[in-house]
Amino acid sequence: MRNLLTFLIRHHFVILFLMLEIISVIMISNHSNYQRTAIVNSTNQFTGSINRTFHSIRDYFGLRRVNQKLTEENAILRSALSDSLTVGEIREMTVRDTTYGQVYQYIPARVVGNTVNRSNNFIMLNQGILQGIRKDMAVIAPDGIVGIVKEVSRNFCTVLPVLHSQSKISAKLKTSNQLGTVLWDGLNYRHGTLADVPTHAVVAIGDTVITSGMSQIFPEGIMIGTVRHIDMDEGDNFYTLSLDFSVDYNSLSQVYIVRNFHFEEMERLRVSTGMEQVQ
Repeated sequence: MRNLLTFLIRHHFVILFLMLEIISVIMISNHSNYQRTAIVNSTNQFTGSINRTFHSIRDYFGLRRVNQKLTEENAILRSALSDSLTVGEIREMTVRDTTYGQVYQYIPARVVGNTVNRSNNFIMLNQGILQGIRKDMAVIAPDGIVGIVKEVSRNFCTVLPVLHSQSKISAKLKTSNQLGTVLWDGLNYRHGTLADVPTHAVVAIGDTVITSGMSQIFPEGIMIGTVRHIDMDEGDNFYTLSLDFSVDYNSLSQVYIVRNFHFEEMERLRVSTGMEQVQ
């Protein structure tokens, strides 16, 4: 209290001046329509400028993560898919795989339903039969794989994601091309397992895991995750590698449905020879 009184006494001339200025502005605005309008317009302009600046800053920081993902995705597509081209109104992308002679079509879709907290999760997308979607198409995100189309209606489809007990994705270590199978244990949606990697393979923490290209569903080289821990049971001939998934499945929004134009031909040959389907 004593400090407050000391402050008021020390600055009483300034405080009196400000009070008189405020009273003068109020009296002028009350007795003159022109002055009142000018004051109101100036106040609104100042407030509007502050609000625009605030919203611009907020939007900038909110879009930083989205812009980063789009930039990374565009860089990958430009460097790896140089012969891509845009088709139709839904901006489909057709890409020829020069390694396996396959042709892939990437159809944009939006996530309209998603779970991550169950042992068997599902995702729903806003593309269906009318948009050319069918069962067993791959689904990927800008950061990596998502899952496989399970059921399709006229305008929607459900996806069996990586976060499902029946999901078994053929994968490989990027550095050594050693094959394995990506599984999920039903616990943490950010972590998975790469099983069946032979112990003669050279493995290190941080190694990149990608799709193997041994499947008629997923193209080769799609990001899956990175090695976070290496386990091997005594007497076993295979590693069990714990992974950090590259995709945050709890924040999925925009994805791509991947169509392999040679899928039917490859599937008929697989069935006729009795081969097991590889995801």
